[in-house]
This record gives sequence, structure tokens and C-alpha cells, in this order.
Amino acid sequence: MSGPQIEETGFAGLKLLRPPTHADTRGLFFKPFNPAYFDRSLELAEVYYSESHANVIRGMHFQIPPAAHTKIVSVVKGSVLDVVVDLRRDQATFGKHYQTRLDTSSRAALLIPEGFAHGFAALSDETVVLYLQTSAHAPECDRGIRFDSFGFDWGLSQPILSDRDRSFPALAEFDSPF
Repeated sequence: MSGPQIEETGFAGLKLLRPPTHADTRGLFFKPFNPAYFDRSLELAEVYYSESHANVIRGMHFQIPPAAHTKIVSVVKGSVLDVVVDLRRDQATFGKHYQTRLDTSSRAALLIPEGFAHGFAALSDETVVLYLQTSAHAPECDRGIRFDSFGFDWGLSQPILSDRDRSFPALAEFDSPF
């Protein structure tokens, strides 16, 4: 099985991955991750799995140095509107967002480098998202920005968010260490 198709996004290091799949009468098989897919080896530290109902927004999350991480996000079941915001001050894309739909039919994944806030809106009930991360969760480095503070229209009239996600500062109030 060969590696994924890797699509550039216009944001340095942010890539859309389309892994190869093999389907036959039994069903489907695909390999969403192999460090050989990338120019450099990615060592994974933790794997997370979340289940969400339709209209749930999770985000916009990240960890600051020294526990910043690269992550690969994919959907195991359902579909999401996946959104990232570039927090890297030295990039022309600083403060800009990128969006893509991730779902089980495309099996695409998003490779998100250090220095991005990440979040998604679940578009279907029982949406399952898988996160592969290069650093362990470090509560003292865990941060976020408000989901509605960077000019993105989620298209939801009554999004469901945690109190924590609603309490994050706006992007304009966040002093980025990236």
C-alpha cells in the first residue's frame, strides 16, 4: 500500500492527507498514519478519541511551548467542519483560518503543525474524531482562543460548546508565543 496523496493548503506545514484505501467484498482497509509518509519522522506521544453530537463545536485548542504539538486529525464516523487558525507570528497567514470537511467517505486527515489553534463543528450525530499528537497533554501549557473571535462563520445558529471553550480569550487578546 503506497502513501497518501498530500495536498498543500497555502499555510506552511498544514497539509490535507488522503490515505490510500483498499476496498473489496469484505469492506474497507486503509492506513491513516505511517511516519514514512512524511519528510521527517513524527513520533506520536498520545492518541485521543472524541464523540460529539451534531452542532457541537470543540475548540479552538492548542498547547504552547514547551509542550506544543503537531497533530493529525481524522474522522472515524460522521463528518466535521474542521477549522484551524495560524498563531505563528512570523507567517504571512498569521491570524488567518483554514477550513475543510473531514468525513468517513473521504477518509481525509489534516496534518496540523505546532502553532495552530484547532477546532471542529460536528455535522452529524455520533461523530467520532481521532487525534494523533506528538506531545502529551500538559495542563500548564493547554490554551485556546474563542471559536467566534477570528472572523469565521460556523453556520450554526445554536452551537453547543463547553463552558471552558466559551471562556477562552479572543484571538485579538491572545499574545502568541509562536
